[in-house]
Amino acid sequence: MFCEKEPYILVFGVSIYDIIGFTNRNFKPHDSNPGKVRVSFGGVCRNIAENLARVGVNTKFISVVGDDEKGRSLLEHANKMHLDMKDSLIVKGESTPTYMAILNEEGELEAGIVDMKVTEYITEEFIDSKAELFEQAEYVVLDADNPPLLEYILKKFYKKTKFILDPVSAAKAKPLKHLIPYLHTIKPNRLEAEVLCGFPIKNLEDIKRAGKYFLDQGVQKVFISLDIQGVYYNDRESEGILKADKVSIVNVTGAGDSCVAGLGFGFMNGLDTRNTLKMAIAMSVITIAHADTIHPDMSYDLVNQSMDSITWVEETIF
Repeated sequence: MFCEKEPYILVFGVSIYDIIGFTNRNFKPHDSNPGKVRVSFGGVCRNIAENLARVGVNTKFISVVGDDEKGRSLLEHANKMHLDMKDSLIVKGESTPTYMAILNEEGELEAGIVDMKVTEYITEEFIDSKAELFEQAEYVVLDADNPPLLEYILKKFYKKTKFILDPVSAAKAKPLKHLIPYLHTIKPNRLEAEVLCGFPIKNLEDIKRAGKYFLDQGVQKVFISLDIQGVYYNDRESEGILKADKVSIVNVTGAGDSCVAGLGFGFMNGLDTRNTLKMAIAMSVITIAHADTIHPDMSYDLVNQSMDSITWVEETIF
């Protein structure tokens, strides 16, 4: 349960109500197709926040929802997860951010609709009204969905808290290069790192060069996801690559979100960089072994067991 008097991590971003339809066979446009429909809650930052809460981190999540059934169910779910969303913006007369998709029998997208209009109500004035929450947070987790608002937050609260950024995609990372100095921690994948650094990352020397680039910009902790090769880390005192061997993969969606949550857990609990990354990778391993974006049994105990059972492969660079 969220505790007002204890140190907390603040996550700021979009919550999405996902409606996904799966056709049984031979998708036919302009017709009713037999299949199944699944409803779930998504959004990069929302997923990060829920994963944090599930492993026992005191977590506050600020988002925006409409005053509709979708928004109410999302808030009720957060409450069940002991995730504090009470400072989120609820907009009367608007729809909660929604993504609706139809997938064919091969799992490929046939059509999709995204309703994100309500996010326009998150303004600089709203951020100002939550200034105390940002300033008192130990860490603030952000993504790159809204570059102008991201820049406003980073500059307004710089040195008043510590920022963790998930760039989300290479395309969204491109406008953020000038904001790197404001970050405490960055967790790009290889493509996002290439965009932010301005050079290709093809080998170990390139990876090390990218790590140095971010540190020279003022970042304190660098984590670069290298897919099956593992995760590169550098915090000035230690540098290396860590991976989990022989991982079972069902659905990779959500792996990055749970990884960021693991980093947040490590920071909030005073773990060193290597053990923080082990926590993050273990949470990712648990996530990709299940069909859901967030493993329904995600918990600190499950992660702890996973860390002990994983075969770790390490390359220490210095």
